[in-house]
Amino acid sequence: MTHTDTRAASFGLGAFAGPAVMLLGILLFALNDAMGKWLLRDYGLGQVILIRSVAALLILSPFLIKAGWKPIRDAEQPRMQLARVILSTMEVFSFYYAVMYMPLADVMTYWLAAPIYVAALSPLLLGEKVGWRRWTAIFIGFIGVIITLEPSAAMFSAPALISIFGSGAFAFMMLSGRSLRNTPDKTLVLFQTGAAGLAGLVFAPLDWTPLQSGSDLLLLGLLGIVAMAAHMLVNRALKISDAATVAPLQYTMLLWAILFGWMFFDDLPRATMILGATLIVGSGLFIFFREQQLKKRDKVLPAVPEE
Repeated sequence: MTHTDTRAASFGLGAFAGPAVMLLGILLFALNDAMGKWLLRDYGLGQVILIRSVAALLILSPFLIKAGWKPIRDAEQPRMQLARVILSTMEVFSFYYAVMYMPLADVMTYWLAAPIYVAALSPLLLGEKVGWRRWTAIFIGFIGVIITLEPSAAMFSAPALISIFGSGAFAFMMLSGRSLRNTPDKTLVLFQTGAAGLAGLVFAPLDWTPLQSGSDLLLLGLLGIVAMAAHMLVNRALKISDAATVAPLQYTMLLWAILFGWMFFDDLPRATMILGATLIVGSGLFIFFREQQLKKRDKVLPAVPEE
């Protein structure tokens, strides 16, 4: 260990590296969402996703070239990969459609409910056992979703329904990620970004709007670059710190969504959104930490069922 490394360790700087990288990645995700909402005021949905995907693939290409063709050619479980690609494409279209018509914080609240859906579906799709504590948290989380929807005729509007569908698709992506652990992150990102780009190519001509300025083209390109940088930072954070330390920081995205929504779009959070988000975030955190607790216990007593 060098003198510099020793000095850094003495101040405990290494312990802050993972959380700092994670927080930066989440900030970039929120910034990407705000940029997308801003650009969708003037440009079509397919057009934005097409240019976003092309820019992201350009940034990703050097890493793919270095890794070679083998990880792509030998990707595991082709059917699961195809299902994930289809759902991920529907998820990204759903998200950007939703932010066209709804406040950022509202849309983000629906998407942050995805871990609750994962916990609810994991017994059916993955054969995992879920005890009464987590089922209680799942139930409370669903109540939070209903409160955020504000049960009324408005909850059956296209943006609200598509938000629910999109967050469900995102939950499936999280579940499929557990089944595709051996697939490199770059390969998964390539598949979902490439599929979104192809879908954007199909739909872009339907609502193509000529670019109004070079700065708009720059912003459209940055949309993909910022998203790619966010993915890389989050993946890096999960590699240099344990999940229990950095994963809960994803909920800071809601704070950024509220801030950016107020700064750029004059959106103020509703009381029902804040209450619903509180229940969703609290439930998600409980489920996460409970799963971490059970993983540690199973290493010692693998045969003990969850109470």
